[in-house]
Amino acid sequence: MPNGRKVIIILLIFVGILLLIFTALEISGHCLVAKNRSFWASYLNDQRLDTRTFNQLVKRNDSLKKKMDNYSPKGVYIVIDTAYNLIFLRKGSVTLTQATVSCGSGNVLEDPQGNRRWVFDTPRGEFAVQSKLRDPVWIKPDWAFIEEGKEIPSKFAEERYEEGVLGDYALGFGDGFFIHGTLYTRMLGRNVTHGCIRVGDEALKTIYKEALIGTKIYIY
Repeated sequence: MPNGRKVIIILLIFVGILLLIFTALEISGHCLVAKNRSFWASYLNDQRLDTRTFNQLVKRNDSLKKKMDNYSPKGVYIVIDTAYNLIFLRKGSVTLTQATVSCGSGNVLEDPQGNRRWVFDTPRGEFAVQSKLRDPVWIKPDWAFIEEGKEIPSKFAEERYEEGVLGDYALGFGDGFFIHGTLYTRMLGRNVTHGCIRVGDEALKTIYKEALIGTKIYIY
């Protein structure tokens, strides 16, 4: 075969190979572009869905917050944590006073002469200030005499009345329970009472001043 013809055939083969390569690259490029377009379309769609979901969650959160605000106490209220022996005087979300207190011991006392039994726990739940007393006098109940090993006096006997043990102020919230002062300040922070809440002088003075008849008390 003449040399010129060989050269032409080689060139034709080379051109054909180049055409095949370019065709393959073009097809691959179209596929890649198509895949990229599909990816970005999907991504943008997901972003729209996420934004829509986020907005819905924000609206739902705002709605729940408004409902919670409606249930929140208005004005001044008192919160007592019996586990950690703490009292909080709050106004809305602001804490006006916080102090260490003493709450119920949980001890049990039984009447050896009868079938009565007392459990010295601070009650839990929602209450309200029912009375406000200055220089309160403690009217000792039957269990106080049993605990001391003494004979129980008549209902209105003079020995039932004891001054000075409840501090300068007392706030009653029902069934003989009070928030009051104490002579035993060294015991604050411990569960040692018969159910009442003992408070130090300064905190008690503030609480007495700010709380009104009807002020809510939340104990847990």
